[in-house]
Amino acid sequence: MSLLREARKILSTYRIRPKKRFGQNFLVDDKILDRIIQYASVNKSDRVLEIGAGLGFLTERLAKKADQVIAVEIDSRLTKILTKRLRRYGNVIILEGDILKIKPPEFNKVVSVPPYSISSPLLFWLLRKDFEIAVLTFQEEFSRRLAAPAGTKDYGRLTVSVYCHAEAELLETIPKEAFWPMPKVNSMIVRLKPRGMPFYVEDEEEFSNFIRDVFTQRNKKLRNAVYTYLNRLRVSKKEAVEIANSIPFSQRRARELMPEELGLAFNDLFRKLQNFKTTLRHI
Repeated sequence: MSLLREARKILSTYRIRPKKRFGQNFLVDDKILDRIIQYASVNKSDRVLEIGAGLGFLTERLAKKADQVIAVEIDSRLTKILTKRLRRYGNVIILEGDILKIKPPEFNKVVSVPPYSISSPLLFWLLRKDFEIAVLTFQEEFSRRLAAPAGTKDYGRLTVSVYCHAEAELLETIPKEAFWPMPKVNSMIVRLKPRGMPFYVEDEEEFSNFIRDVFTQRNKKLRNAVYTYLNRLRVSKKEAVEIANSIPFSQRRARELMPEELGLAFNDLFRKLQNFKTTLRHI
């Protein structure tokens, strides 16, 4: 039986209609599911986290390859199906809940076809975790933002944030016809390999805030784009103008700057702000 027919049969048996708000588009291509696992080099020493286990097609394949599979599913209707379908696998832990709100057991790999609706918060959640490799499927447009060159329309906060924490590889496009119900757009398989910051910044948390604020004004020159960040820090208008005009690359647009250049601009701004605060304390 094809996975498409199996998916339809399971949902019909349980009288379930896929919910759009949960992003329930099930991947029903055997070969693509197998390749996703191969891209992660899953073996018997791995504890694999799967986010959005759905009907368990990927979960079952992972169970045959990994030491343990932690399958997270938010829809209680589907966790009942998963529990029944996967009961013969003693190495599968099924957790019902929102991955962004629960605390899963330790894992070293992530292999998932997560709901499109949580792509961005899931990525930022994952980049704060300790893992060896993640192979994930996202919308094609979102995926291209993860590894976009500076100056392109896809380049932004997401690109810089990922670059600072991981190497991102775009592996292959998945046609929308490989899913059921069929989504409106194609998807893409992405592989992430964590790494440390590839360049020095004075304060990583503040750099993250800086990037977030600057890219809300991505098409403006950097001297204008940094005002959002400086205003949030309650820097006076006069001082903000002086600092903004004096940082490196102030005349270039935020979207044109490579991550390393943004790091240099931030470091200079951060030091100027520290000196400004020191001066105030002595007045």
